[in-house]
Amino acid sequence: MVLEPMPAKLEIQFALSAAPPGLRDRATVYLLDPKKGYQLSRQGTNGVTCIVERTAWELSDFRDDIYIPLCYDAVGAKTYLKFIMDAAALRAQGVSAGALKAEIEKRYRDKTYEVPEKPGLSYMVAPIMRTIGPPDMKVHSMAMPHLMFYAPFITNEDIGAVPDLSVHASLLYPFIDKQGNAEQSYMIQLIGEAEKAKILTDEKELLDELCAYRGVLCLAHKDH
Repeated sequence: MVLEPMPAKLEIQFALSAAPPGLRDRATVYLLDPKKGYQLSRQGTNGVTCIVERTAWELSDFRDDIYIPLCYDAVGAKTYLKFIMDAAALRAQGVSAGALKAEIEKRYRDKTYEVPEKPGLSYMVAPIMRTIGPPDMKVHSMAMPHLMFYAPFITNEDIGAVPDLSVHASLLYPFIDKQGNAEQSYMIQLIGEAEKAKILTDEKELLDELCAYRGVLCLAHKDH
């Protein structure tokens, strides 16, 4: 499935919305060229790198409606961000979804991809994202600002978490999200309701622009 490029200004704003406001001015930003992969748009100085992820490699097929704004710190940019960029480049080259999934898994097995060597986190405090999510773990447009702390090979059992994805209240405490393989496991901490409400208010202009750009980026859009 062919991806359409986002308008550059909108994609930059969307990518940076994943970071807390105080980090945005000095963050690095990459934009997606669906024919090539991610291209550097702005070199930052604070070690944070922001993109809008469009390819979820763990899915069984490619979609054109995945939008995941995220920012990695310095250690994540050297590790987890690399496979996201490679996935985009391989998709642009015409690699099938099945072949891409197999290639990513192989690169983890042969240590082409490494896990972070020290603790860190990915900022995901954007007002909207469209990807797999609760309550049914299908693709939705959702407001779920959160932080993802790197936790390779950690399980919910290790931290005593018993998340019930059908009940929002049960997600207020940290839980583990394994994204495709054990190496890509994160400890998720949702942003509190008061801060979430402020994010949605502060980012209303961006939300309106995203919704006008494409219907699936309206918060009311729930189909999958």
